Amino acid sequence: MTSGLSGDSDVDGGTTSVGSGIDGRTPPGDSGVDGQAPDGDSVADARSPHGAPATGARTAHGSPAVVDGRTPSGDPAVDGQTPFGDSVIDRQAASGDSGVADGRTPSRGPVVVDRQTPFGDSVIDRQAASGDSGVADGHTPSRHPVVVDGRSLSCDDVVAVAHHGAQVALASDVLPRLARDRAVVDDVVDRQVPTYGLTTGLGSRSSYALPRDELAEFSVRTVRGRANAVGDPLPVPVVRAAVLARVNGIASGGSGVTPEILSRLVALLNSRVHPVVPEVGSIGASDLCQMAHVGLVVIGEGRAEFGGEVLDGAAALRRAGLTPAELGPKDGHVLCSASPLAAGQGALALHEAGAVLMLAQSVTALTFEGFRANTSPLDARVLDLRPAPGQSRAARELLALLDGGELGDPRHARRVQDPVSLRCAAQVHGALHAALDFATAALEPELNGCGDNPVVLADTGEIVSSGNFHTPALALAFDTLALALTQTAAISAERMRRLLNPAVSGLSANLSPYGPERSGFAPLAKTAQALVAEIRMLSAPVCTDPRHGADAVEDDSTNAALGARRLTTMLVRLRQLLAVEALVAAQAVDLAAPSALGRGPALLHRAIRELVPPLDDDRPCGADVERVRCDVLESDDVQNALRAIVEGAS
Repeated sequence: MTSGLSGDSDVDGGTTSVGSGIDGRTPPGDSGVDGQAPDGDSVADARSPHGAPATGARTAHGSPAVVDGRTPSGDPAVDGQTPFGDSVIDRQAASGDSGVADGRTPSRGPVVVDRQTPFGDSVIDRQAASGDSGVADGHTPSRHPVVVDGRSLSCDDVVAVAHHGAQVALASDVLPRLARDRAVVDDVVDRQVPTYGLTTGLGSRSSYALPRDELAEFSVRTVRGRANAVGDPLPVPVVRAAVLARVNGIASGGSGVTPEILSRLVALLNSRVHPVVPEVGSIGASDLCQMAHVGLVVIGEGRAEFGGEVLDGAAALRRAGLTPAELGPKDGHVLCSASPLAAGQGALALHEAGAVLMLAQSVTALTFEGFRANTSPLDARVLDLRPAPGQSRAARELLALLDGGELGDPRHARRVQDPVSLRCAAQVHGALHAALDFATAALEPELNGCGDNPVVLADTGEIVSSGNFHTPALALAFDTLALALTQTAAISAERMRRLLNPAVSGLSANLSPYGPERSGFAPLAKTAQALVAEIRMLSAPVCTDPRHGADAVEDDSTNAALGARRLTTMLVRLRQLLAVEALVAAQAVDLAAPSALGRGPALLHRAIRELVPPLDDDRPCGADVERVRCDVLESDDVQNALRAIVEGAS
């Protein structure tokens, strides 16, 4: 794959991308969801919202809720970083604390630093995490550093760094690996071997041999010439996630970057210097037009947020005690390459999708109670007759939530057969489970692989062309997840409407105690439909609409970053929709007055009624919906309690 020379055209593809927070309008300093502040927000506990505890989970699917500002771990983090802000950890075996997924939990003791690398990074001989130190700006970071080794970054790690300020430490083998790769680059430069993007130009000028004394300046021009993204700044958590994904991709080897450049990127994260990255600039053939804005800050240019203030890049580095990096040959290209924005924001979105699925299951169980639904379709014997992906898991979770109430026995159901939106909830939510599994499998290589072009093969001393920057599987997975979320949204709105219909629900019209002489919740059905309409619009596939890059040689792209970004917006709307259903279902439970509720519905109903009274005479309900969304569905306590019930089924 070729690209345009420093400023003309693209490197490895991309010209336009997207990747912002909510509706692409959240400025740095806000989290990507609903205007929540990113620094100091909480992210649901370090459990998998998708069913199982996050320990050992290396996938997006098995991680805690992310996007709406919840804390992934609740603990403060390591201070006392090196001049570049990062640490290098010898071994990834951990002690018995919680913390980083993949079995990489650091030990309980203090960090032990006993030697320095040539780049000023601390080398930590034992994986001891610090206790209770915090970070400036009121942010409470994670207690344990996230260990970056290039091969085992999980979505739990991305959440910890992006939303909870966890420090980043390099595994002890990373810098030696990079030094070995760099020796190949230096040899090729010394021998002036024609090599794309190193000793030659980029794109249409790949046949142009660069003079030896211009190679370092060419790296700088590569960064400056590609910092062409536009739009509002990406939210700080998204930028942190993208930088972490690039750090891990470089750490995996193959880029040939000067090792010090990786240290500088880690320093940005640990010092909380956040490059201002505009939201539009990638077409999914590398996120280069956006990642170049990160590169600008690395060399002391561009703009960055530090301590809540947006400064020019040099000033932000100076205030953080950092210095601009000097780029060598190939370094500029590496700073811009790969798809870390798609991978980083995708990891955050998959975390949130797992949490939202758990909430969809819980709200559905509450609707089951108000409707007095028939649970025979959840019978394992029935589902085994046609084992569609995910449906048995979804059914087990629904039954676990309903456990303790009357509905576990289908004889307590009001009808022999319910509407499809209730009867087939396990099938629809099971499909979302399956879509998350697919997205997880596609995301993991992007978080833990080399997406550079060209790549260094240190064993043979070669630098060869690569297509690893191309992300069709990831884009397809994001599209699949978007469609599955839309299916989940559609039946949520329909369940809500069935509750309002006395001919179907057996309850009073519109769930008003006054019956048809009041509007009750009927107008709220329009809000639910409006939310579904927006979610459906955002679910349109983007991977089948390739945009083209430089001079007809970059003739395919994936739009993966756009696919990740729109998931963030969809998930906000789906939470709002579930809040509508939950509010209406709570009223249905009040009117149905069952003698006993299942554990999940009882928990949700109690939490809702602590904040919102039952509907008597007509009143505005929009504020009630937002209260349920913010203080019930986004409550750590509520989510943790529901998750504990769901995990029991898994």
